Amino acid sequence: MDPRTLIDTNFSIGLPAPIWFIELFKALGFTLHEVPMNLWYAGILLAMLLHVFGSEHGRRFSARLMAQMPIIIALGVNFGIVPLLFIQVGFAPLFYPATILMSWFWIAVIGLMIPAYYGVYLYAFGLVEGPSMAVWKRTAGWISALFFLAMGFLFANALSLMENVGGWMELWAGHSVHGAALGTALNVADPRLWPRWLLMFGLALTTTGAWLALDSSWFARCESLEYRVWAKRFAWRVYTVGVAWFLLAGSWYVFGTWSEELKQEMFGRSWIALTGLTIMAPLGPWFLLLAASRQEGEISQTRAAFIGLAQFAVLGLNAVSRQLVQHLTVRPYYDLTLQPTAVQWSPLVVFLITFVLGLAVIGWLIRELVRLPAEGKSETA
Repeated sequence: MDPRTLIDTNFSIGLPAPIWFIELFKALGFTLHEVPMNLWYAGILLAMLLHVFGSEHGRRFSARLMAQMPIIIALGVNFGIVPLLFIQVGFAPLFYPATILMSWFWIAVIGLMIPAYYGVYLYAFGLVEGPSMAVWKRTAGWISALFFLAMGFLFANALSLMENVGGWMELWAGHSVHGAALGTALNVADPRLWPRWLLMFGLALTTTGAWLALDSSWFARCESLEYRVWAKRFAWRVYTVGVAWFLLAGSWYVFGTWSEELKQEMFGRSWIALTGLTIMAPLGPWFLLLAASRQEGEISQTRAAFIGLAQFAVLGLNAVSRQLVQHLTVRPYYDLTLQPTAVQWSPLVVFLITFVLGLAVIGWLIRELVRLPAEGKSETA
C-alpha cells in the first residue's frame, strides 16, 4: 500500500499563514527554544555528575545551574510552543499521522515533564540545605536528568518519524488491530534516529559550555575570582567535548544515513555554503573560548557576549539546515511550497504582538538581573 494514503491532502481552506512566515518562525522559534532546552538536556546531567565527581568549583557551578534551572525550563517550554505550533500549521498531514502511530509515547512526554519539572524545583529548594540536602531531593535531581533525556528521545522519535513516511505502513501493520493504530510504535528501526538524537546531545553540551562562560562573566559577580577563572577554562573543556561529539554524531548522520539524492542536494551548488557553515560554525565559539582560556584572569563580559551570540548563530544555522533537510526528505510525499494559502491576518498580528512583547519582557528581566548588586545575585544564584 502507498504510504501517501495515510496523508491527509485535503486543504480546502489552505494554510492560514504565508509559507515564508511558517518557515521563519519554525526556525526562529526552534532556535530560541533550543538555548534553554540544551541546558536542561545536557546541563542537568552535567550538574549532577559535577556534584558527585567535580571539584569545589565544579560543585559550585552545579549548584548555580540547578538554582537557575526552574526559570530555564519555564523559558524553554514556552519558547517550544512556537516551533511546535508552526510544525502543526505547515506539516499537519505528516505530523499527525506520525504522532498517532506513537501516540502513547507522545502523550508520555507530559507524564515525564511534570515530575521532571517538580524534581528540579525540589533539588533547587534543597540547595539551601547545603551538603545536608536530603537524599530524596538529590534523587529527584537525577530522576529529572534521566526524564529530560527520555523526553529528548521521544521528540527525536516523533520528528524523525514525521519524515520517515516510507516506514509508516510497516509500523502501522505491526502496531494496529483491524486497521486501528494502537499508538505503540517507535521509530527505532530508522537509522537516522540514533545519530540525530546523539547529535542534539553534542549541541547541548556546546550550549552548556557557552552558558558557563556567559554566566561566570555576567551573572556570577558574587563568586570568587578563582571560581570565575575556573569557569572560563572549564567552559572550553565542555565545549570541546561537545564539538567532538557533534562532529562524530553529525558525520554518522550525514554520511551513514543520508540518501544519495539528499547528499547531492545539500552538498550541491545551491546549499553547499549553508551545509559548510552549519558544520564549521561550532568552531567559532570554540576558538573564542580557547583564546579566553589562555589569557590571565576572568573572561570579559564583551568576549562572553560574543561567545553567546556566536553560539546562538550555531543553533540558528543548525535549525535552518535541519528545516531544509526536512523539506527535501518529505518532498516526494508532501511539498509545503505547493500548498494553497488562505492567510488569516488577524491571528497572525496578535501572534506577532504577543511574541515581541514576550521577548521584550524576557529581555527586561535579564537586564534587571545583570544590574543586581553582587549581594543580590548571591541570593538568586
